[in-house]
Parts: sequence; C-alpha cells; structure tokens
Amino acid sequence: MTTDEMSVAELLSSIKKNNSHDKRPLRLAIVGLGLIGRRHAAAIKQIDSIEICAVVDTNSEIISQATHGGVATFSDLSDMIDTVNPDGIILATPTNYHVSQGLTCVEAGIPVLIEKPIADDVAEACHLVQQSETLNTAVMIGHHRRFNPIIQKAKKMLDAHELGDIRVIDAKCWFYKPDHYFEIAPWRKNKGAGPVSINLVHDIDLLRYLCGDIIEVQAVMSTSARGFEVENVAAAIFRFENGAIGTISVSDSSVSPWSWEFTSGENPVYPFTEQSAYYISGSHAALAIPELTLWQHAQNADWWSPMSPTLKQVDMSDPLVNQLQHFAAVIRGEETAIVAAREGLQNLAVIEAMRVAAKTGRPARPDAVAEIRRDKIPNNSNFNTGADATMA
Repeated sequence: MTTDEMSVAELLSSIKKNNSHDKRPLRLAIVGLGLIGRRHAAAIKQIDSIEICAVVDTNSEIISQATHGGVATFSDLSDMIDTVNPDGIILATPTNYHVSQGLTCVEAGIPVLIEKPIADDVAEACHLVQQSETLNTAVMIGHHRRFNPIIQKAKKMLDAHELGDIRVIDAKCWFYKPDHYFEIAPWRKNKGAGPVSINLVHDIDLLRYLCGDIIEVQAVMSTSARGFEVENVAAAIFRFENGAIGTISVSDSSVSPWSWEFTSGENPVYPFTEQSAYYISGSHAALAIPELTLWQHAQNADWWSPMSPTLKQVDMSDPLVNQLQHFAAVIRGEETAIVAAREGLQNLAVIEAMRVAAKTGRPARPDAVAEIRRDKIPNNSNFNTGADATMA
C-alpha cells in the first residue's frame, strides 16, 4: 500500500518509535497533510530519531483522522506552537502560506522545513530570509532532490572535473497532469501555482546546485490551455556564471516520458521510464541524469572519434528520508542547512526573472530582480497563519 492509499489515521498510528537509542526522538509538527505532508509523515516513519508530535490542518476530515491516529491536532499554527512547542516544523502547505507561516515559526525560534518554492513573491521571501538570519533560526527549503544519491554522485563527478569545463545544459520537465489534479485543489489553477513554480523550481535548484549560479535569463511562456490563470508551457535559456549556456522547458499538458518524476524512480506513484531528463556536456565528456551515463570519446575530444558510454552506479536511498535526517542534524546544531532559505530565494529569483523576461521579451538578471523587489519587503508579519490541507 502506498502513502497515497493509506488514510491519515493509518499513516500516523503506524508511526511508533523505539526509544532505546541514546538521543530522545526529535518532535516534529507537520502543517498541511496533503500529498507532500503525507510523504513527509511516511518518511518520518522510517527514522527512529524523529517522531510526529502534532498536525496542523484546516480540513476537518483530516483533523478527525489524525486524532484517531493518536497525534495532537490543531487548526491554527500559533495555537500548536504555544501548546506543543515542537523541536521543528514542516510546512507542507500551498505556496501563498509559506512566508506567513515561516515567519511564525522563525519568530518563535523553531527551525522550519518549508516545502518548495520558498514563496510566491520575491519581496516576501527576502523578508523571511532576513528574519531567519537575523534571529539565527534555521530555515530549510524542501528541495529534496539534492539528497538523492544520483544527484550527489553527479555533483561529485562535476566537482572532480570529470566533464571538464561545463559548456551546455539541457533539462526537460514534461508530463500531463489530469483534470482531477486541479479539481481536488483549486488553488493550483491560480496565478503563481503553475508548473514553473510548483515543478520547474526543483529542476532550477538542481541546475544551480550542479552547474553554478544563473546570472541571466531569457524566457517565453504560454497561458494555460485549460483556461486557468497559470502558464502550462514555458521555456528558458540560462546563462551561468561559469559561462555555460542552459536550456530548460516545462509543460504540465504534454504527454512525455522525460521528467525527473518519470526518470528517477524516486517516487513509486510515478511510472519509471528508464530515460533521462537532464543532459550536461563539457569539454571532456557528457553526462545524462538520472541515468548517470557518462559519454566520452575513445581518445581526444573529436567528433570523428568513436564515443563510448559508462554507466555509473549508486546505492539508492529515499531522498525525503535523507533530507529529514539532515534537518534533524540542523535542529541539533550538528550541521548547517544545505538548502537554507537564501538558496530558496535564489531559485525564486530565477523564476521571477523568467516571468520578467517572458513579459518584456528582454533578458533579465535574477540578482537584479531580487534587488528590485527588496525595497518592497513588508514592515510587519501580520499574515494568515492557518493551514491548507492540500499541497502539490
């Protein structure tokens, strides 16, 4: 039975910990028990050193099921913090709640793991980053793919210069979301909730992680074929700080075997297509990811020289589990967050630069976009701190 097929009560009641280890389990609260919130709960089930101490959600059915699962339940984040005072909080709510709820956690001094993207507005994201750094409270952004052994292996290969100087990158994020995906969560139809923000932000994070910062963006976007407020197709050209050029595209209305979900085997709810979604080429070799096939010429780089593939092997593990174990280490002060709030802000700035470039028809710089928006940072944190039941 998959996580999606389990009821909330079944999922939460099955999370019983063996407290025989030296450290007491960290007490984490989950805000929002939609698709992603349940995946976090399932991951916590696999880690003896972490337990769920509370759930926050506004869906009465989920609250009822969570209560039957033996977990303290709340409809308001602040009430939960005042009552339970957890060691850490996971925010698995819609994007427009991330900053308000993140600030509530930060100002309470509680480390928080916020699902991607960090926000739907660069200015508000800047405010959250500044507050987290000023108050020295850890904020992690849920770009869990960095914790996938496939990506960690690719990162080591690139850092070891196995590909030489990176010259060109191509990334595809193509799939078809059925109508009911939008019907069960109508917020997914609204501005800021399109596949660029919900899906492509993961791919942007990985390209930045693997290949370096993006300094210039050109982009085009088309409005939703379904008549929603959001885009359903987008493409961009990225100029990286190291001189490499990258192309990236996304569509949530195209039938395709080429997306991270289909090619990585990371989440069993998606079919595995044994393809790749990212291609990185350098002066010495090229790499297909997540397939991890390294292509090299037999002798010197020469298009008349034969090429051969080498398949790299990795020991797989669940990146969500790996991410939570890292979050636990961050809470305990043993490690520094790999994907801190500022990383999430930089990813969001790339997305905003894509939107600016698509609207103006001119290149946009992510750093300039973030700086322009910085003067719009709100003067207070009086945002809605409720929780929505559904997450991407």
